[in-house]
Amino acid sequence: MPTPAQQFDTTKFIQPAQVGGIQSYEIADGAGRGVRALWVNTGGGLRYRVLVDRGLDIDQGFHNQHSLAFLTHGGVTRPSRAYDAGIAWLASFPGGLLTSCGPFNIGPPGEDEGELLGLHGHHSNTPASIESIVQPDPHGGQDQMSITGVIRYGRFFARNLQLRRTIRSRLGDNRIEITDEFTNAGNQPVPHAWLLHVNLGYPLVDEGAEFCYDAERVEPVPTDESRERFKPGATYKTVPPPLESHRGANEAVAYLFPRAAGDGTATVGIVNGRLGLGVAIRYSTREFGRCLNWQHWGPGEYVTALEPVNGTVRGRAADRADGTLDHIQPGARKAYTYRIEVVTDQPGLDALRKLNR
Repeated sequence: MPTPAQQFDTTKFIQPAQVGGIQSYEIADGAGRGVRALWVNTGGGLRYRVLVDRGLDIDQGFHNQHSLAFLTHGGVTRPSRAYDAGIAWLASFPGGLLTSCGPFNIGPPGEDEGELLGLHGHHSNTPASIESIVQPDPHGGQDQMSITGVIRYGRFFARNLQLRRTIRSRLGDNRIEITDEFTNAGNQPVPHAWLLHVNLGYPLVDEGAEFCYDAERVEPVPTDESRERFKPGATYKTVPPPLESHRGANEAVAYLFPRAAGDGTATVGIVNGRLGLGVAIRYSTREFGRCLNWQHWGPGEYVTALEPVNGTVRGRAADRADGTLDHIQPGARKAYTYRIEVVTDQPGLDALRKLNR
């Protein structure tokens, strides 16, 4: 069976960028001026932007003419440690197809063992050092493209943790494969929390689109809006129109516990039947024990997220108190591998929908 790259007749072009590849540049204007970016074109319809100075997270994502991701009004900002305190993280939140939260804490601001913690940690405002950018070479039989970089967190006399992130795509394909490998480079155990904020937006997310997952149970967080939205028998798997009740900060959130296949892989996703377009997130339940579903249907701020997570979003002190908090020992490593996949073929869309039966 031919690979996706073999769809391209190499006798008809000489420059690989004509069919796909990775372009490097800096944002030149606005609050994101100077932020290094890598624009990835898979040549299969999927295009996405990796923000080097924002932890190698991904903001924009498109398949053909359709945006996949929700983007905030403020967009991309330069990284700053000023966003680490309280809820200042929200001022730098670009939305985006992947915003990673952690690595020492996730959830609301709080205090744990004398340490003040800001919302969702400081990964998103930490620049990466690029180790490699590998371009596809269809003339040489190389259909893989990848970005690898290192993000270092910590300070002297304190926690020192390193993340090596590799982002891979294949020429002619519509998948993003990501490996996150953490190494405790320090001499003390470090508390560890990791959450993938996969923020999906219009036009992928539109009235009538359906969430797709097979969950053993669904547990709303303890708020009235969440309990009402995710109560048994409710239509929480169907995207509603914009809601007046979701103006401002109102939202509904629940923990999902998807059933895994024999290899431990779970799939969660969304399908827009009108567009014939879906997105699937595939991850290991051994690495991420829960998946959050955030639903915020405010006019203009019309967004949902599917968020694999290794703990909870109650705050680090709460996770420590009940034994949910993870740790990485000195010299130890912890790896996560996951995939964001665009689905457009009918069998693939049907397979996602079947998760709901």
